[in-house]
Amino acid sequence: MVARVVPVEPFDLVVFGATGDLARRKLIPALYHRLHDGQMPPDARIRGAASSEHSTENYRNIVLEALNEFVGPDALDKDCVDRFLTMIDYHRVDAMSESGWASLLPYKDDGSGRPRVFYLSVAPRFFEPVVTRMSEVGLTEGEPRIVVEKPLGRDLASAHKLNQFLGSKFEERQIYRIDHYLGKETVQNLMALRFANNLFEPLWNAGHVDHVQITVAESVGVEGRGAYYDGIGAMRDMVQNHMLQLLCLIAMEPPANFEPNAVRDEKLKVLRALAPITDADDMVRGQYAAGKGNPSYQEEVDNPTSHTETFVALKTHVSNWRWADVPFYLRTGKRLRARVSEISVTFKAVPHSIFPTAKNGKAGHNVLAIRLQPDEGIRLTMTIKDPGPGGMRLAPAELDMTFADRLQAAKLRMPDAYERLVMDVVRGDQTLFMRGDEVEAAWAWVDPIIAAWEERAEYPPTYDPGSAGPEDALMLMHRDGRRWREIG
Repeated sequence: MVARVVPVEPFDLVVFGATGDLARRKLIPALYHRLHDGQMPPDARIRGAASSEHSTENYRNIVLEALNEFVGPDALDKDCVDRFLTMIDYHRVDAMSESGWASLLPYKDDGSGRPRVFYLSVAPRFFEPVVTRMSEVGLTEGEPRIVVEKPLGRDLASAHKLNQFLGSKFEERQIYRIDHYLGKETVQNLMALRFANNLFEPLWNAGHVDHVQITVAESVGVEGRGAYYDGIGAMRDMVQNHMLQLLCLIAMEPPANFEPNAVRDEKLKVLRALAPITDADDMVRGQYAAGKGNPSYQEEVDNPTSHTETFVALKTHVSNWRWADVPFYLRTGKRLRARVSEISVTFKAVPHSIFPTAKNGKAGHNVLAIRLQPDEGIRLTMTIKDPGPGGMRLAPAELDMTFADRLQAAKLRMPDAYERLVMDVVRGDQTLFMRGDEVEAAWAWVDPIIAAWEERAEYPPTYDPGSAGPEDALMLMHRDGRRWREIG
């Protein structure tokens, strides 16, 4: 395995909210790694912008602290760190006033064609003020690229309003709505697996697939995000964006080419084909209780009457010829047994088994499991003969392509999703970013589910920390004669 690094051209990157948690945990380490690996040119310019008062020297110390904490002092190269710090400046700007914005005038369009990226690493309430100030000082002129983080609205109406506002200042080709799940290595390999090989595509349909499961499980609670999370919940935080995007990649038709709009056109078709969920038994939610030395969700967010769900399980269908009658099961939650994100495609069992020792007269299901985290990789479960004498005994065996093992053997590091996505913005490649109509189509499907829960005004059933979620989620699968894959 060889990691091929394709350098990008010199660029300007202005990060609004440069002292915030996302910038420190993800963006600063991502940019450092891209410089260290030779992808980012030394004459790129990185500008932090925030409302707090810092000199450039003070901000560089903040950057160094972030590198030590999130990259690790043992993994840092001193010469590279020194070069990285010299590329960074800091500007104090106030989104709610004109203060400081004149300092960003050097990043207006100068006609050189140098990519200019403006990253809104800020709370959603600051999207409009920041972009308005950018427009007032001329930063939206020419061909800038604007990056916005989720949440992209809290329902269809607010998402549409945000899209309308961004569209009044930028062309759609300039807007990069980031979903870091789409930057994961295994998600890239999912597309390669489907569309660069002829092995699975003839089987990728209702004639051969029994069902699909998508699980995003977290072992931690809200971890200091309670003020944001309460009132948002797992449906808005995870399902509307990350999980529906993964579902799209599994269910989409092959695009005509690997171009941004060709890929996103096919994802949009999936979202518009999602069957509405009308059966209450097919939409389960839950909230973690206290246990194992941890507080309950209500205690953690200091809201004893909170109706916010920390767990969601759904059963839906894609209403088209390829996926007719194939159920898609989605599950996400906090304080579950382990941290794991996985897509599994379970194929139908053989229609008739010739082996008398097969359970119930049938061989087991083949399962293609795409693990996003941890231990990214792809595993295919096959049925083979159990080695040894004693007759034809069948047993499952895995064909394992765990990227971490191969990278470790090649002494390579698995790049973080943000590393890929930020460099894609610099290159002007929108393939892994959501288009505005995708965001609205996802909200149009999610909104009725949230409305049904809010109308009933019921407390979500509680579940024990370290479990697989509420009992109703297990019953959702059990009624169909299926079982969730183990979390772990």
